Amino acid sequence: MNDTINIQKKPSKFKKFLNSTWTYLSKPQNFLLVLLGIFISLFVLIPLFSVIKDTFVIHEGATGEDIGDNIAGSLSFYSWTKLLFGTYAKKIFWKPLANTLLMSLLSCVFAVLFGGIVAYLITRTNLKFKKYISSIFIFPYIMPQWTLAMVWKQLFDSMEVTGTTNGIFARYFGIIMPQWWVAGLFPCALVLGLHYAPFAYILIGGIFRNMDANLEEAATILNTPKWKIFSRVTLPMVTPAILSTVLLVFSSAMGSYPVPHYLGYAKGFEFTTLATQYQDLNVNSPAMSSIISVIMIVIGVSILLVNQKATSGRKQYTTVTGKSGQISHVNLGKVGKYVVAVILIIFTAFTSIYPIISFGLETFCANPHDYSSLTLKWWISKEHGIENGMYGQLGILFNKDIWNAFGGSVLVAVFGALCAGTIGTLVGYCVSKNRRSKFANYVNGVSFLPYLLPSISVGAAYFVFGSALGIWDTYLLLILVGTIKYIPFASRSSLNSMLQLSGEIEESAIIQDTPWIKRMVKIVIPIQKSSILSGYLLPFITGMRELTLFMMLCTDTRLATLQIGYFDEMGLYAFSSAINLILIIFILVTNEVINKVTGASLDKGIGG
Repeated sequence: MNDTINIQKKPSKFKKFLNSTWTYLSKPQNFLLVLLGIFISLFVLIPLFSVIKDTFVIHEGATGEDIGDNIAGSLSFYSWTKLLFGTYAKKIFWKPLANTLLMSLLSCVFAVLFGGIVAYLITRTNLKFKKYISSIFIFPYIMPQWTLAMVWKQLFDSMEVTGTTNGIFARYFGIIMPQWWVAGLFPCALVLGLHYAPFAYILIGGIFRNMDANLEEAATILNTPKWKIFSRVTLPMVTPAILSTVLLVFSSAMGSYPVPHYLGYAKGFEFTTLATQYQDLNVNSPAMSSIISVIMIVIGVSILLVNQKATSGRKQYTTVTGKSGQISHVNLGKVGKYVVAVILIIFTAFTSIYPIISFGLETFCANPHDYSSLTLKWWISKEHGIENGMYGQLGILFNKDIWNAFGGSVLVAVFGALCAGTIGTLVGYCVSKNRRSKFANYVNGVSFLPYLLPSISVGAAYFVFGSALGIWDTYLLLILVGTIKYIPFASRSSLNSMLQLSGEIEESAIIQDTPWIKRMVKIVIPIQKSSILSGYLLPFITGMRELTLFMMLCTDTRLATLQIGYFDEMGLYAFSSAINLILIIFILVTNEVINKVTGASLDKGIGG
């Protein structure tokens, strides 16, 4: 009798692949990770590739001997050659590039100095009024970027230097400031430095706050001079925070459009940057403007790589005795602690409180900066006439264009924040669950990429992308670009908090067959509520005051921030000041309500 041998057929490689894929995707965090990876790749990388391709396209109206036989729509190095090596290359590219790099670098210096000094005083000294100073110091970042630029103009403009209306110093004190102070590199860099000083304050202040006092105490016991302790112990500890500040400030300042736009012009003088040059070239030479945006992207990514190289090899400082619970405070003296506090209060009053007062007063001035004659017509006028100086506009309270634009800003900010917050939270959750996965690291890296790119470059990429899809000048495009740009806010906040969440908490719910959605709603979200909320709220506040990102994607009537430039060009400075005032008050009130309801605060944990 022959034994029957059953030979079981081995599954094919394709079937094994299907089984392993099904097993992988059956886990919600893996399935979501794949979907998020596809979505983010499409809406981050494709617009970037679109703008890169646009640099080689011959557009209608392009002329020149080196264009050869190329016709509109064909690909060529014509625009690259003309921008980098053409007759006017020095004026339209190399000089703006040098100005941009100098302005960004000087902005970093101002931001680190201002923010770092205040962080040290708040965390490491016996300074008085810390809570007030800490809270008010972050106001310039919460407010629109161009706020301080417009205040600078109101203070220092003069007929003699800028050819515009006399500012407060020229009108009331007869002080004519020199051109280098009023317009150009110095005021642009100083204003941007003040705007981004809260970056340095938060990052450096966090390290100062948690620094081990034993490190400095050990050096003091060895009779080490204070200057040497600071240079050899304190400074190396805060170096990573300084480098992170430089990365954030440099990339943000490089893409700034409103500040050099407002502070870059005087009589016979023009301070151009890559951002302002992009705007000038975008109408007549779109390919060259795309080249500028690509170069700005390359610079931003290069700064990131340099930052990573510098921080990856830094020295580590440890102590045998462990972490001390004390923070060594420098004694400023009985009088010094009040004098320094008063100086900081005056300084922060100029950067945080004065802009609100200034814009408010400007809306009542019959003539710009003239506080001797006040009027309510800018607010309550119901006439369309031109003879009253309002150029056919109704008063601010009755002007539908202003309130429609403000509603548009709220709409874009709300939906952009909802989308960015949700996607960013899910990215953080999925990456934390797959932290050793190469694909998870890829999704995490691509989702953070838009934050490192200048806003004007992201806007340029979506200008090309949106125009190709036929969605230019729609709220859909504004919400989409806002979502992509602000995903990093939520993803980083979510990832940092999710990594602290023990896997055992969710595993116990899995054992009881609790669905994934219920686990998220009942367990994960309540535990990490504060971090998740910040992932929604920061994009909302940022979206409300955004200008550079949106300025090429729609007309002036869509957003309140875009109407400011429109009314400035018309000479209706009371209207632009009113829009600034409305935005600032709305953002500050929203931020305060958020702080009261959620307990979240930018300066929390630093000493405020």
